[in-house]
Amino acid sequence: MTITDTNFNFPGQKSLYKGKVRAVYNINDDLLVMVATDRLSAFDVVMPKGIPFKGQILNQIATKFMAQTEDIVPNWLMATPDPNVAVGHLCEPFKVEMVIRGYMSGHAAREYKLGKRALCGVAMPEGMTENDKFPEPIITPATKAEMGDHDEDISREDIISKGIVSEADYVVLEDYTRKLFQRGTEIAAERGLILVDTKYEFGKTKDGKIVLIDEIHTPDSSRYFYADGYETRQENGEVQKQLSKEFVRQWLITNGFQGLEGQKLPEMSDEYIETVSERYIELYENIMGEPFVKSDVTNIEARIKNNVENYLASM
Repeated sequence: MTITDTNFNFPGQKSLYKGKVRAVYNINDDLLVMVATDRLSAFDVVMPKGIPFKGQILNQIATKFMAQTEDIVPNWLMATPDPNVAVGHLCEPFKVEMVIRGYMSGHAAREYKLGKRALCGVAMPEGMTENDKFPEPIITPATKAEMGDHDEDISREDIISKGIVSEADYVVLEDYTRKLFQRGTEIAAERGLILVDTKYEFGKTKDGKIVLIDEIHTPDSSRYFYADGYETRQENGEVQKQLSKEFVRQWLITNGFQGLEGQKLPEMSDEYIETVSERYIELYENIMGEPFVKSDVTNIEARIKNNVENYLASM
């Protein structure tokens, strides 16, 4: 009842790119059809089993947040013909992920514990505790890795000096990143949540316009804390109650896996996979502030194929 791989052949299809979670179909060098699968990635490794409804959850969160932010940052989206599918303008992606952190959590906290006081060339203040709020959000970019490779931290200076992104374009990426994070922070606060950190990806349309692409504010790309009790938990040195796929990373760490060479991926039981699916549904309902409606998964591939082909035929 999950979809973990796709090999559609849509009318006008020019190419197919498969990322860690999404499959992207080029239609007539004009449109992109992005299919969100149920694959689960952690530590840049794709887990062998899919998570029921995960693709639908990610796609619906991302597309709804794009609608809620298009007044401040343009995006690639044109339509959502299927619960797992987004269709948008063909873009040339920038080869960096714009990571922005409002709090010292996750990767930043792990680096801080190792004694590092700078991340991607950005200083982190002394005397911080894990999950403390930064004085101001910091942008810590990462190179965009192919499937099976690891994203790598990179500084603003290196991105520009190596010609990965021009300085003029990078200034726009920074501006858009801060605007989206501010809007995401405001929306999260309305739902009793704290947007801790997230990443954005951008691309250029054929006419040279920089737009937001891929996902936005999903539990795969973002970390959320519950606002209620945050200060008390910090003061008492307690673990923060959070909404993200960090619970999967922690499960993997507990079972001896962090994506490092020589480590064996632990097996996820069907029971554990069901709990992961339930957590993703919880994430959706808390982040979006609405009930999650499960789509018909009797034959997901046929459903996606029919919905996409009908949409393309209607254009």
